[in-house]
Amino acid sequence: MGKCRGLRTARKLRSHRRDQKWHDKQYKKAHLGTALKANPFGGASHAKGIVLEKVGVEAKQPNSAIRKCVRVQLIKNGKKITAFVPNDGCLNFIEGKAFELGLALKDGQNFDKQRGV
Repeated sequence: MGKCRGLRTARKLRSHRRDQKWHDKQYKKAHLGTALKANPFGGASHAKGIVLEKVGVEAKQPNSAIRKCVRVQLIKNGKKITAFVPNDGCLNFIEGKAFELGLALKDGQNFDKQRGV
C-alpha cells in the first residue's frame, strides 16, 4: 500500500509526514529538549563553579596514567561534575574557590574525551 496521491490528500500527506518525523533520531533529539536537560551546563558554553576536591581518575587498560581532575559544584544549578585539568602542574594553581569552566561540544562527539570524567 503506497502513499495517497489524490487531489484532496494534502492534509493526510502533511499529517503523516508530521507523525513520521518523530521516528527520526536527530529530529527527536533536537525537538524534545532532553539533551539540554541532561547537559549540566544547560546549553551554555561556559559555567562557573566551586572546587570541592581534587581527584585522580585512573585510565582504562592498557594505560596506567592518573588523570588530574577536580570535583566542581556548578553555581547555576548546584550539579556536581568532574572537570579535567589539562596541563602539567596546573592542578597546583587550583584552590577551593570559584572558577570558570570551558566546554566545547562538536556534533557526533561525546560530552568529554576523558572516560569517566
